[in-house]
Amino acid sequence: MTAKPRLSFWQIWNMSFGFLGIQFGFALQGGFMSRIFQTLGAEKDALPLLWIAAPLTGLLVQPVIGYLSDRTWHPRLGRRRPFFLIGAILSSIALVFMPHSPTLWIAAGLLWVLDASINISMEPFRALVADKLPEEQRSYGFVLQTLIIGVGTWVASNLPWFITQLGVPNEAGPGVVPPSVKVAFAIGAFVFMASILVTIFTTPEYPPEDLQRFREEQKRRGNFAGEIVHHVVHMPAQMLRLGLVQFFSWLAFFAMWSMATPGLTEHVFKAPAPDPAAFDMAVPAQAAAFQSTNAAFQNAADLVGSYMGYYGLSSMLVALLLSFYAARFPLNRKAVHAGSLVLGGIGFLSMWFVPHPAWLIGSFALVGVAWASILSMPYALLSSHVPAEKMGIYMGIFNMFIVVPQIVAATLLGPSLRTFFANESVFALVISGTSLLLAAAALVFVREPAHSPAPLSSQAH
Repeated sequence: MTAKPRLSFWQIWNMSFGFLGIQFGFALQGGFMSRIFQTLGAEKDALPLLWIAAPLTGLLVQPVIGYLSDRTWHPRLGRRRPFFLIGAILSSIALVFMPHSPTLWIAAGLLWVLDASINISMEPFRALVADKLPEEQRSYGFVLQTLIIGVGTWVASNLPWFITQLGVPNEAGPGVVPPSVKVAFAIGAFVFMASILVTIFTTPEYPPEDLQRFREEQKRRGNFAGEIVHHVVHMPAQMLRLGLVQFFSWLAFFAMWSMATPGLTEHVFKAPAPDPAAFDMAVPAQAAAFQSTNAAFQNAADLVGSYMGYYGLSSMLVALLLSFYAARFPLNRKAVHAGSLVLGGIGFLSMWFVPHPAWLIGSFALVGVAWASILSMPYALLSSHVPAEKMGIYMGIFNMFIVVPQIVAATLLGPSLRTFFANESVFALVISGTSLLLAAAALVFVREPAHSPAPLSSQAH
């Protein structure tokens, strides 16, 4: 196998830049979908189940896209870039239409489309790092992706708040999503498409070493489902060990995405979402009461989204520090990941007893430390255990350990809150904290590769 050349900082930056748009999509989805659902009349304990479209989509799409991208070679777009482009087009369309949903079921359906489309773009990005970078630069590549993801998370999470500050209303009538959210999603659609195009136009891909043989294999009809099942059954042991860590990690973040808005607007801001059915809009006093209550909720939801952005900002700073360190010294990825997960768990648990809403900035900053590590260290720990020619399908299968815990949370979180926690949504975040601590404990079963990657001090900047 031909040795891969070392890439410069800007080459790695450009090939990862599309993640800015992908994270705009995920941050808007994660920070504001529950707000849209509640605005359209969803009960808070039904929110996790409404979110089930997202992990179900990932469960189906990610291994399929990984399989297909391994077997694709387009003469102009290469192996992974066709999927970046298709996913970006579909995601941008879904982002534009999402906040204009007239009913709850249409919003839930568009969430399905949006998440499937984001996954089409996202899954091959992980494989691209392994495709393009030599082993000693992969940790650096995944950390740089995390840096870009952090920028996208922070900016996108603050968009509705920032747009409101510019004078766009963040209130609307019963069952109508505020204009500030609509504008934010439209901006997200533009950024998604533009950033993906930067990667497509600046990042060539390496063709298969034996292109003729690759094309002959493309023409052969294989057992599509059988191959995926075979690779699931015969996955590397390291993948299975990391799968347990991923299970607890992503259960925690799904609980945050689906329940942070109701949990924090109620528990910290004391401004729960109003039920339109409880107000008679024909009575002026009740209509005014609804407007006042709804304004308090929408303002609190803006701030929850803004504070959530600090986990993106924090992850960006952590990724920056890790990138500087990994450029010069070997990185103990297992130790970094364990410590980061513990700090994230403390951040989630602290949300239950913060004395003032502004303290949530610190809580989410700690969560961001875990997020930075979750987006980079597991992939770096795995990549050296996976054959290069199977990188796409194995990364897709590995991502199943992300979506399965989300499906578990989507089906069990609502009933658990009703049964054990008097339907107080803030306890979803307590569950998140506990889950991250369990993820850190599960790392005891994961092996740090015997030969840590060499420092990247000779890398061109």
